[in-house]
Amino acid sequence: MLQSSNALTIQRSSFQTNLFSLSSSIIMMNKHNFYYIFALIALLAMTNSCKKKEAPNFHFEYMGLSEGRYVIYDVVDITHDIGATIPHDTLIYQLKTHWGETYVDNEGRNSRKFRRYTRNTPADAWALKDTWYGLIDGIRGELVEENQRVVKLVFSPTQQKEWDANAYNTFAPLGCYYDDIHKSKTIGGVNYDSTVVVEQADEQNAILKIRKYEVYAKNIGLISKFYMDNDFQQSSIPENGVELYYTIVSYGFE
Repeated sequence: MLQSSNALTIQRSSFQTNLFSLSSSIIMMNKHNFYYIFALIALLAMTNSCKKKEAPNFHFEYMGLSEGRYVIYDVVDITHDIGATIPHDTLIYQLKTHWGETYVDNEGRNSRKFRRYTRNTPADAWALKDTWYGLIDGIRGELVEENQRVVKLVFSPTQQKEWDANAYNTFAPLGCYYDDIHKSKTIGGVNYDSTVVVEQADEQNAILKIRKYEVYAKNIGLISKFYMDNDFQQSSIPENGVELYYTIVSYGFE
């Protein structure tokens, strides 16, 4: 009986030892799984954190605001006035714009001088027409034209962006929005791989026709301008109004 009791005790002790060993193994496995899951979560969190720290791309390059950047345009400028000596006066010339040195405006903002030159034909010398200045203030691309601040672009370009180009001047409100964002366009036989269209006005009826938009190319700036604001009365020919068209000819640095 004593031997049987001892044998039973040994068996129980062996069973308890095996059970403890099994429990320890399960606990160790759970610990390993816990550490593995914890490490995986930490890695994912670090990855997401790195992604969140990536700086957004505002595409400021559409403003073309680099020192030395110039753009040359062919310009057609038409004035309609049936009471004038020349009722439909048309001027054809070239315009050159040039981003110059930095300049501190009357609000203490760092900006850049924007000089504009004209000539009648490519054979003529350039004559300075006026000096404006431009800057990027926060998300606004502004051009100060004859001391009037005009918001040309708002960054980054999206379908949801809407703004008043004349919010900071004395002109009538001009609602703007984007179209054809980051699309390629061919103008004057040259392809520009990334452009945006700033829509400004599109209204037409029996007595008026208003159509205004501008096209900007990345790293260049304005490459095309369409401005038409005409009044009609008794005919299909405008009685009063203005038309102004810019078409890029060349660009570069100097």
